Amino acid sequence: MRAMILAAGFGSRLLPLTDTLPKPMFPVMNRPVMERTIDLLCAHDIRDITVNLHHLPAKVTDYFGDGQRFGVKLNWSPEATILGTAGGIKAAQRYLDGGPFLVINSDIVVDIDLKQVIDFHFSNRSALTLVVKENDAQGVYDPIEIDADNRIVRMVKASSKNAPDIPSRVTFTGIQIMEPDIFERIPAGKFYGTTTEVFPQMVEEKLPVFAFRHEGYWADIGTRASYLRVHKEILDGKIDLDTSQGNSGNAQIVPPVLVGTGCRLSDYARIGPYAVVGDGCEIQDGATIENSVCWAGAVLRPGCTVRDSIIGHHAVVAEGETVSEKIRPA
Repeated sequence: MRAMILAAGFGSRLLPLTDTLPKPMFPVMNRPVMERTIDLLCAHDIRDITVNLHHLPAKVTDYFGDGQRFGVKLNWSPEATILGTAGGIKAAQRYLDGGPFLVINSDIVVDIDLKQVIDFHFSNRSALTLVVKENDAQGVYDPIEIDADNRIVRMVKASSKNAPDIPSRVTFTGIQIMEPDIFERIPAGKFYGTTTEVFPQMVEEKLPVFAFRHEGYWADIGTRASYLRVHKEILDGKIDLDTSQGNSGNAQIVPPVLVGTGCRLSDYARIGPYAVVGDGCEIQDGATIENSVCWAGAVLRPGCTVRDSIIGHHAVVAEGETVSEKIRPA
C-alpha cells in the first residue's frame, strides 16, 4: 500500500517557531516528527510515500532527500498555493492512484498497528476508513458519531463540540485509508477539505464509511502545551520511541530527562524533571530547566530558569532570566 503524509500546513498555533521551521521538522525526542511517521510506515512495509509541501518546503526536502537513507521512496508534491487536506491529496493523485492508500497527518505521535487498520478496511469493504479514538479531551478535532457496527453516521460540526458526550462519539486521529475513486469528488487546483467537505458528503450518501477504534497512544503536537505534553508522556513511558541518550556529565539530573549528544552541561546546572535537551546545547552554571524542550544548539546562561517552555534552535536565554510558559525562537 502507498501512503501520503500531509505536511503543507503553516503551523500557526506554534508561531513564532514556525516562521523559520515547518511543523513536520519539529523535533520529538530530538528527531523530526515526520521522521517518526516515516519510521511507522516503514515498520509496516509501506515504503512508497508522497508528501505535500507548501510552507518552507526546502527545510523538509533538504533533510529527507529522496528518502533512501530512511529506507523509503519519497515523492514530493509541492503546492504553490495551499490546497487544504483534500486539495493536497488531489494534487498528488499521480502518485496515489490505482489502489487504496493511507493518509496520515505529519504532526501526530502514535503507536498503531497499521496492518490491523488495513485488514479492517478490506474486511468491511469500506469506501473510507478513519482511525478514531475516544472523544478527544484536548478538544483539537471535531468529533464523529458512529453506530454499533463502527459505521460513521455523522461528522459533527465544530459548533457541536460542546455537546454532551455520548457513547458513539469519537475523535478522528488524522489517519485514514481511502479508495482511489475519492479523487472524483475533489476539484483540482482548489482549496478543499476532507473533514469539512468530502467526508460529510460520503456519509450523507450512506457509503460504507467506517471508523477503526485505536486504543493505543495518540497525540497531536500542534500547540505549545500539547507539544510539551507529548514529551512528558514519552518520558513517562506511555509510548516507546527510539531515542539516543547523550552524556549528561555531572549535571544535577532530576529524572526523567533526555539529553542529546555533544551537549555542554555545567556541574551546577539542574536538568529535569521532564526536560529534553537537544544536541549541542549548552546549559551553564546555576541554570534550571524543567518540563521544557530545548532544541539543538540552544544556550541557557548562568542562573536562568526555563519552565513549561520551548526553546528554539540556537536560541539564548539570558543570564538570570526566567522563561515560563513561553516559546523562545532563535
